[in-house]
Amino acid sequence: MANYNPYENMLDVLDKAAQVLGYQKKDYEFVRYPERELTVSIPIRMDDGHVEVFSGYRVQHSTARGAAKGGIRFHPQSDENEVKALAAWMTIKNAIGNIPYGGAKGGIRVDPHKLSKRELERLTRGYVRKIYPIIGPDKDVPAPDVNTNGQIMAWIADEYAALSGSWQPGVVTGKPLATGGSLGRNEATGRGLLFTLQTWCERNHKDIRNLTMAVQGFGNVGSGGARLLPQEGVNSPPSGAIT
Repeated sequence: MANYNPYENMLDVLDKAAQVLGYQKKDYEFVRYPERELTVSIPIRMDDGHVEVFSGYRVQHSTARGAAKGGIRFHPQSDENEVKALAAWMTIKNAIGNIPYGGAKGGIRVDPHKLSKRELERLTRGYVRKIYPIIGPDKDVPAPDVNTNGQIMAWIADEYAALSGSWQPGVVTGKPLATGGSLGRNEATGRGLLFTLQTWCERNHKDIRNLTMAVQGFGNVGSGGARLLPQEGVNSPPSGAIT
């Protein structure tokens, strides 16, 4: 896994899918390359007075269908290849869902659990100042992702407003309700899992109440699904079945 490159993996999957669908390379060659890649350095004064510099990324894979759209993750292993791959997957997901957005993704190489709240806010605002020229409601709309949440999205919206001179809540999704967020947004991915499972059961003549679930990972999808699926009758695994 040391040599694993997520962007090379995306390209491999893309080529295999295109082959199955009967496409020639010339039909999708442009999808193999992101429109824009931005790498930035973000110097932050830490609470004890010393300065650390963090690497940040924002990749816009495609705007052919509309403004770029994609999350921002804070993770110590985030890098340009991961962000490029995730931006490409966002392009494909939006196209499959016929959603009028393109694909983008962002990240900062950092372990946010090692930062204080004040340091995290400085880092977030510093990142926005560096990517400000390429984001906006009609250009590129960030969102929460791994280790980012509504508070971080609120900081992004506030910093963007300070830079642009006007409050534009459409610059970012996943904000708290008090700053123009959408009711049910946090549970949306888990609810999508529920809808997908319900549709699968209907098509395969299965009773959802006869299913047993196990949850791997407890982010937005896993935690939301763990709360919503039992409400529809999905059973939890027997005690001690999972270690």
